[in-house]
Amino acid sequence: MIKSKKRSTYRNFAETALVAVCGALLWEGIVRLFDVPSYLVPAPSEIAYSLWLGVKTGLYFYHGAFTLGATLLGFLLGGLFGFVLGVLISQIAILNRLIYPYVVAFQTVPKVALAPLIVVWFGFGIWSKVVMSLLICFFPVVVNTIEGLNSAPAEQIMLLRSYKASRLEIFRIVQFPASLPFVFAGLDIGIVLSVIGTIVGEFVGTNAGLGYILLDFNQSFNIAGVFACLVVLSLLGVGLHIILQAIQRRVVFWHQPGIVIGA
Repeated sequence: MIKSKKRSTYRNFAETALVAVCGALLWEGIVRLFDVPSYLVPAPSEIAYSLWLGVKTGLYFYHGAFTLGATLLGFLLGGLFGFVLGVLISQIAILNRLIYPYVVAFQTVPKVALAPLIVVWFGFGIWSKVVMSLLICFFPVVVNTIEGLNSAPAEQIMLLRSYKASRLEIFRIVQFPASLPFVFAGLDIGIVLSVIGTIVGEFVGTNAGLGYILLDFNQSFNIAGVFACLVVLSLLGVGLHIILQAIQRRVVFWHQPGIVIGA
């Protein structure tokens, strides 16, 4: 069964890679056939060359490390804050009535509109990007934590109550394990959104990061560099998603990941 699963994984990877290669070849052919200017849509070969130059010179490593650091720090803080807030709202009825509506209302505010204020309050350094990453990722964690805790089997909770179990014991034995698949679903959404939050913060004001060089390439009409930077951002997001899924398989080993709830 393990070998079959590995073969399935390899086959899925091969199919994905084949689609990417065919798409790149089709793109290259269309650009060359219709002589599309590179300042409009560059060919994949030009994007690959720009990507290679950025890797060779260390450009993407330096700026990518800045973006990655801000993203991870914002994600960790946002995930922790979201989980704690979700637990408090689900366990304390008055907080559910008084705080949760404001959490939802705050989520409706476009974070792009808050970015200039965040930069004014926290400066042009890394912390403004961390705060943007935190703000944009914590809501999915809050929602999924609440849903997960509320999804705990009622019969198990009633059984523990019949044995005079405390609220803390019910939370530890039933609710917390039942919520973990939901929490990881929220974290999975949040870690991708954290990258977006960091880039938005870098767009508003910074002197480092992938968002910074993305704007620099765009202003200099280096469109191949823009596409190359987008490739790096995509790889960053996919890599973080894969790492989080691997952690989920280790922690929530009894549950097969699936669609739980979105944000």
